[in-house]
Amino acid sequence: MSDKFARRMGTVHRSFIREILKVTADPEIISFAGGLPNPELFPVHAMDTASREVFAAVGASALQYSTTEGDLGLRTIIASRYEQRGLQVDPDSILVTTGSQQILDIVAKVFLDRGDKVVIERPGYLGAIQAFSFFEPEFLTVTLESDGPNLVELEKRFEQGAKCFYAVPNFQNPSGVTYSLEKRQAVAELADKYGVLFIEDDPYGELRFLGEDLPSIYSLCHEPGLLCGSFSKIAAPGFRIGWVVAEKEVYDKLVIAKQASDLHTSTVAQAIMRRYLETNDIGSHVGLIKERYGRQRQCMVEMIHQYFPVGVSIIEPEGGMFLWGTLPEGVSSMDVFDTAIKKKVAFVPGRPFYVDGSGENTLRLNFSNSDEQKIEVGIKRLGECLKEFLQ
Repeated sequence: MSDKFARRMGTVHRSFIREILKVTADPEIISFAGGLPNPELFPVHAMDTASREVFAAVGASALQYSTTEGDLGLRTIIASRYEQRGLQVDPDSILVTTGSQQILDIVAKVFLDRGDKVVIERPGYLGAIQAFSFFEPEFLTVTLESDGPNLVELEKRFEQGAKCFYAVPNFQNPSGVTYSLEKRQAVAELADKYGVLFIEDDPYGELRFLGEDLPSIYSLCHEPGLLCGSFSKIAAPGFRIGWVVAEKEVYDKLVIAKQASDLHTSTVAQAIMRRYLETNDIGSHVGLIKERYGRQRQCMVEMIHQYFPVGVSIIEPEGGMFLWGTLPEGVSSMDVFDTAIKKKVAFVPGRPFYVDGSGENTLRLNFSNSDEQKIEVGIKRLGECLKEFLQ
């Protein structure tokens, strides 16, 4: 049967993180592995009310086929929320998608041929690596520094004929790095100069605990780019509702690609999300999330300083859901992971986030899905594991 598979299937592998989640199904394991929002903060009651109101008000139409572009009322709300953040977006430039992961798939379908050069961050978002890999591009990586990409490297990558640059400028997954204003301006200028399509993924932008909000790179570019968003981190991931903002020529192509993929995003999910947003203060809800995640992030940072051995460095994020660690050279986080599982604590080794196979001594920790008590116990266990490797 193997001779029947498309060639591309040999270049794409299962999500490493999804495989780890199977290992962490043991309820005794404290897991910092998944990129999971905290379910205690899901607006269950409000969503239940919204769903009942949807079916009472519109009934069968919520169960019918719909347009590919997405519910206009929902797109209008998304546009108004951008306006509150200082960015003017036309609702007709917003395409509702089945999660932000679908954006990556249809963008790759529209733009990538085999061998095209795609610039990604190093380390990079695993979901993007997996989605783009199906189309067999050549990945060019740019090193992430504490305030964003190394600009010398980035310009070299653009000079090599890159077609697009995919990035997560706010609280990046996996590193937690946020681009400075200076780096944002420089990236926009370089993208304009070399005609590189900038794909800005911003699922975490509203989850800032420290510092001040910064403008999107999309808003700083003069040449057309893409801006991706999602309700998964601020409302409910199970609805699988994301969106992409694009200018008309690109938008039309994305619509065609989405039609071929799933016709349209769930009508029911869109209707309930729209009703929820119309009848609830999403800003207050996001505020609750930020307060909780901020405390959990601070707890994890403090516990790391208390329990991790000397030689382990971390990036302390200003928001988002992740914290990034680097072990001394020669220490494998994969080996640490095997020991950690035996001690009932889990994390994500960093190597899968590097398309060049490096990153052996790095790791990602998620702080959003564990309360302070679990964070303290889990980090203490992980610290004990690390001491075995660093002594």
